[in-house]
Amino acid sequence: MSDLRRQLEEAAASHRPDRARMLARVERARDLAATGAEPRGARARRTRPAWPRVALAAVAAAAVCAIGATAVTSLVQEEATGPQKVSTGALPETSAATPPTTGDRPPPQPGRSRTTDGPLWADGSVAPDDNVHWAQSNVTLKTQEPLTALTVELFVARTDRLRSTGRWETRPTADFDLSVHERDGMLVYRWTLRSGRTVPAGTHVFAGQYDHASGGRDAGADVYRATAKAASGTYEVHGDFAPTT
Repeated sequence: MSDLRRQLEEAAASHRPDRARMLARVERARDLAATGAEPRGARARRTRPAWPRVALAAVAAAAVCAIGATAVTSLVQEEATGPQKVSTGALPETSAATPPTTGDRPPPQPGRSRTTDGPLWADGSVAPDDNVHWAQSNVTLKTQEPLTALTVELFVARTDRLRSTGRWETRPTADFDLSVHERDGMLVYRWTLRSGRTVPAGTHVFAGQYDHASGGRDAGADVYRATAKAASGTYEVHGDFAPTT
């Protein structure tokens, strides 16, 4: 019995349907049915035990049907749903009790900005497409030299119903370690360039997105900071955001 099982499994695995031959057999059977004739040699074949071949053919056909059904189902599902995408905009918030790092402390408050340092220039602004319950704060950084180290931090002051909804950046996401958490009444977004990566000379934007209480939000207490390393040295820029008038 084990030999028969093995033969059935091998036959199912190796079977490859011949579409042309199958169609030819169907046509031949249809013609014979129409004329009432019997295929030549059919009587002789019926006198021999044929159940092993029938069983093998049935198993092979079942295997082909199963494989075909699986392939068709997968194709239909893929065409219906389209390619799956993973969003990298939202970041999980860590606990406010997370031990602070030196980067968790905001830079000097409004009125003590330093927007240029060596090859660096920076600016903070609220995107003009904000609305009564959502906003986006942009930190725009320009560098005249390639940067081998960079940390950009956005500090959004806690206001009523403030909640992070994501972030984006013009540099490749894979080049940075990303985080967002609350510390000392600030929602802190941080981008840290990974070891071995480089930020080329040019203009780059880092943005934090968030919900807030309906009716608009005053960004006057928000601040940002960027620290960087280039071939010529280490630099830092920081500043604030114009308050809502």
